[in-house]
Amino acid sequence: MRKELCSVAFLKAVFAEFLATLIFVFFGLGSALKWPSALPSILQIALAFGLAIGTLAQALGPVSGGHINPAITLALLVGNQISLLRAAFYVAAQLAGAIAGAGVLYGLAPLNARGNLAVNSLNNNTTQGQAMVVELILTFQLALCIFSSTDSRRTSPVGSPALSIGLSVTLGHLVGIYFTGCSMNPARSFGPAVVMKRFGSAHWGVQGVFLPVGLSLCTVYLSPLLRAHVPSPGSVTFPVWEGEEFCGLPGNLHVSFEGSLVCL
Repeated sequence: MRKELCSVAFLKAVFAEFLATLIFVFFGLGSALKWPSALPSILQIALAFGLAIGTLAQALGPVSGGHINPAITLALLVGNQISLLRAAFYVAAQLAGAIAGAGVLYGLAPLNARGNLAVNSLNNNTTQGQAMVVELILTFQLALCIFSSTDSRRTSPVGSPALSIGLSVTLGHLVGIYFTGCSMNPARSFGPAVVMKRFGSAHWGVQGVFLPVGLSLCTVYLSPLLRAHVPSPGSVTFPVWEGEEFCGLPGNLHVSFEGSLVCL
């Protein structure tokens, strides 16, 4: 543990999570500012959040894994994919980055456009129970996309994981903004809430407790069922029909479950 803590790679990863969350919150919340000359549309906000997360996942993913979300970090911890030490530092860095990003935007945004800095709240008569379920569904589809697109067991083409994750965030915002302003990320909610000093029971109930815990449990129990199937190690030999050739030679085709083709 001490060796990991003192390593340069670990420190770079923690800083990458801080920086990525700062940039993500700045651009995401910035797209939702209420400019008098042109109010933002739902599509604009959704695209801004999605493009921000996709860009940062592509740029900083190789450094830290590109979590940029305490709920995702907790899900990976419960799934035994990262250490407790790394998860604790990642979450601290993400929350600090969110506060910094919201703080920078607060200082730069004109007073007449700042509004409430896009603090998450219950909209359109949404109850707290409805908000919990909606946020859980939105964040679970994001987690499912992340785990599926980055699954090393998959043999089918997956394209760009960063693009898939960005589109998943965009999809969530297209629906979730009408209910809660759409969080899908406790850090995204925490940052502006701290800067604007607006904490309600909905914030702590949905973002602080229910969302991370619920997402982690769903991930642990459902991800193995939805993971790409890979046959057990082994091999089988198929005969080549008489008169046909493979690899330029007649004979048998030996197919290994590891993916190799060998002529016997």
